[in-house]
Amino acid sequence: MSGDASTPEQDQTVASGAVPATPESAPDAPEATSDQAPAAVDPAERMQQLEQELSTLKQEHETLNSQYMRIAADFDNFRKRQSRDQDDMRQQLVCSTLTEILPVVDNFERARQQLNPEGEEAQALHRSYQGLYKQLVDVLKQQGVARMEVVGQEFDPNLHEAVLREESTEFVEDVVCEELQRGYHRDGRVLRHAMVKVSMGPGPSDAAPVEAASDQTTEEA
Repeated sequence: MSGDASTPEQDQTVASGAVPATPESAPDAPEATSDQAPAAVDPAERMQQLEQELSTLKQEHETLNSQYMRIAADFDNFRKRQSRDQDDMRQQLVCSTLTEILPVVDNFERARQQLNPEGEEAQALHRSYQGLYKQLVDVLKQQGVARMEVVGQEFDPNLHEAVLREESTEFVEDVVCEELQRGYHRDGRVLRHAMVKVSMGPGPSDAAPVEAASDQTTEEA
C-alpha cells in the first residue's frame, strides 16, 4: 500500500541504525559564580586593627628617629674631635718649629753681649747684626712667642728647670733668684723651660751673732 511505503532516505536510515542527534541536556546544578558578595566586616574590629597598625607605625617612627638623632650626635662629636685633633697637630708642628729657632736667638744674644765694636766699620757691622736680631725677634712675636719673666717668681716645675740651689738673703726659699737660660711660651704652651737658680732662703749666718754674744758673755764671766 502506498501509505506504508517508505522513502529511500528512511530506508537508508533504518538500515544503518543511526540514531538522530539529540541536544545535550543542561546540568541540573547551577554554575558557581566568582563574583560573590564579600562577608560583612565589623566596623569596631576594623577600627581596632587600624589603631594597632597606627601604634606600630608610631613606635617604628620613634625608634628610627632616636637612631637618627644618636647617629647625628655621634657624627657631630666626631667632626668636632677631628677638628680639635687637626688644630692640635698644627699647633704642635708650629711649636716644634719655633723651638728649633730658639737656640739661634740665644746665639744672637750671646754674641751681642760679647761684641764691643770699635771703629766705623765694626759699628756698621754691629748695626747690621742688630737689625737681623730685631727682625728675628719680631717674627717670633708675630707668632705669639713671649719670654718668661722668672726672677722673683715662685719656683714652678711646669715652667722652670732648677739647675742650682743656693742660699740667699734677698729671696725667700723656693723663689727663683737668677735666670740662667731664658724660657719661652706661646699662647699658654711652654716652648722651652727656663733654666734657673732657686733660693734656699737665709743660711746659718743668722745664728752667728747669737753664738758670738754667748762666747763674749762667757769670757766676761
